[in-house]
Amino acid sequence: MAAKEVILYHYPHSPYARRAVWYLALRGIPYSQCVQPNMMPRPDVARLGVSYRRIPILSIGRDIYADTRLQLPKLEESYPELPRLGATTPEQKAIERLLSAFIIDGGIFREAAKLLPLDLPLFKDPNYFKDRGDFSGKPFSLEALKKIRPDALAEIALGFELFETTLLADGREWILKTEKPSLADIEGVWALHWVSGLKGALPADRFSPEKYPLVYAWIKRFQEAVTAAKARNGKPKSLSGEEAASVIEKSSWNEKEKTVDEGDPLVVAEGLKKGSMVAICPTDTGRSHKDIGKLVSLDKDEVVIEIKTAEGETVRLHAPRHGFKLRKFDGEKKGAAKL
Repeated sequence: MAAKEVILYHYPHSPYARRAVWYLALRGIPYSQCVQPNMMPRPDVARLGVSYRRIPILSIGRDIYADTRLQLPKLEESYPELPRLGATTPEQKAIERLLSAFIIDGGIFREAAKLLPLDLPLFKDPNYFKDRGDFSGKPFSLEALKKIRPDALAEIALGFELFETTLLADGREWILKTEKPSLADIEGVWALHWVSGLKGALPADRFSPEKYPLVYAWIKRFQEAVTAAKARNGKPKSLSGEEAASVIEKSSWNEKEKTVDEGDPLVVAEGLKKGSMVAICPTDTGRSHKDIGKLVSLDKDEVVIEIKTAEGETVRLHAPRHGFKLRKFDGEKKGAAKL
């Protein structure tokens, strides 16, 4: 079996993909990339037997991981010979996890995504609006973006204000007072970094280095650290979809097979057991794209299913429990697994 390799399926402008790219760079983990289009279809992903439509997708060996909230912890467990980025004390871990929840579940990124500049070239492509409608599960238009922009700006201001007046207020360089950026910095900075870098997204009279000097200095420091890390590591190798799939199919498993928690309330309610056919999908965006496979393992943090690639090879798809729905699947004709 070939040695395990890290492959990141992403496209450069994806804000979520940046989280993974930054982590890999700052940690110094070698990886290959399979660059994807910013809209569906993505035949390279379908080649893996994966229906999940969100980016990024991470593979480590023969295991495939959805959602950066699972991908980053999995990477943190990998390459023990390299210094980790994660928190070490209970208090620091709490800050790290709360920042993740604040930016993702608390809606900071969701509001930032409503501030896309209205003159972006992609808005001239009608396919983009159709794709975003499928992604969000509701109609998407320029008119709608114009209407929700004022409210989104108010929400984003709360995010900038929070960091300016609390975690950065004492002049620290990094969130956990570390010597270098940590995972907590990634969890906190990514959405603000993204939206502040979109020309025309934020009005200069309301958002600027003069208005939020500590936040903008933090963003600048972080970008400099990432740029330096990327220079040290060199560019990742780019693989075609077929090349990436071949590497994955020939690899060994990244993780040992685990068990299904038989006492989990969902397992009990759905009558699940190891080997049951199940369907999983996100609960927010991209939920119309279900992945169906055999249940391999399930615990409080993660669900793993076995799926087949287009070549009939077995791979395992991992998803976090948080933000994903799992149901028993008895076949579409029976109306089962209504996610």
